[in-house]
Amino acid sequence: MTQDTHAFLDTGHRVIGIETEALRQLDDALDDSFGAAVSLLLEASGRVIVSGMGKSGHIARKIAATLASTGTPSHFVHPAEASHGDLGMLAEGDVVMMLSNSGETPELADMIAHTRRFGIPLIGVASRPDSTLLRQSDVALVLPQAPEACGTGIVPTSSTTMTLVLGDALAVALMEHRDFTPQDFRKFHPGGKLGAQLSKVADLMNTGEKIPLVAQTTPMTEALVIMSQKGFGVVGVTDAGGALVGVITDGDLRRHMDGLLGQTAETVMTANPKTVPPQVLAEEAVHMMEERKITSLFVVDGTESARAVGILTIHDCLRAGVV
Repeated sequence: MTQDTHAFLDTGHRVIGIETEALRQLDDALDDSFGAAVSLLLEASGRVIVSGMGKSGHIARKIAATLASTGTPSHFVHPAEASHGDLGMLAEGDVVMMLSNSGETPELADMIAHTRRFGIPLIGVASRPDSTLLRQSDVALVLPQAPEACGTGIVPTSSTTMTLVLGDALAVALMEHRDFTPQDFRKFHPGGKLGAQLSKVADLMNTGEKIPLVAQTTPMTEALVIMSQKGFGVVGVTDAGGALVGVITDGDLRRHMDGLLGQTAETVMTANPKTVPPQVLAEEAVHMMEERKITSLFVVDGTESARAVGILTIHDCLRAGVV
């Protein structure tokens, strides 16, 4: 059978077009109930419990994970498991967000009843305003009844996409209200590429005895030994007060090759070197190194003393996954 790649491409465009239109309808349908849902989530003294069955359950897991990683304590509870003991995961102070395209998913009944019995606020997300879920909810978020992208109307596609985007919108609204910063985000993402990109210079820099430093008056014979021992291919030069006033690189050595061993660190160094404070993101430090075509930066504290508190190299950033 000859595969018709053009037909496949047409299908892809059609599906994306249908789901894009569904998102436009969702945008148009967004009303004050969205703000009410955000307010309810902000008032929660406990956790946000997100639940759903089937494909809605998969979306619920993602929404719970997004909320949890952006400063809103949250977890997923499977509605079928809830009927067999996991209702104990719902407690006073929690808010429940329940997802169901029809709003009539049988497995949700026990969780809905539990929230009503114990006064746990319920946010319902469904496409039928008169459904059991939305009628029982404290805040009802109604999804537009947009056609599914499968053509038959039976495979959750547009409906799950709208629910996912609605969850993202809620999470971002909560983030912005709480002034959630990249530094806050990193607390929940210490590993992986995200964690690496949000690492600060202070997290990766070499400190203490590892820092290659010499005084201005140090003979170059000694400075070369320090430079070799530390293994960074560079040495920092400090004044009598301990402030970093210069650096010596391989390029400086080549420029002062004639009579190099008879000179001091001060006469060979490049003055006023480019430095970086410890609180800057490592990704920004990498950009600085790439821009200046250098492989290391001295890290200087923010005080008037301008003391070197570390050294960061491009290799440190590579090992951490920043690059």
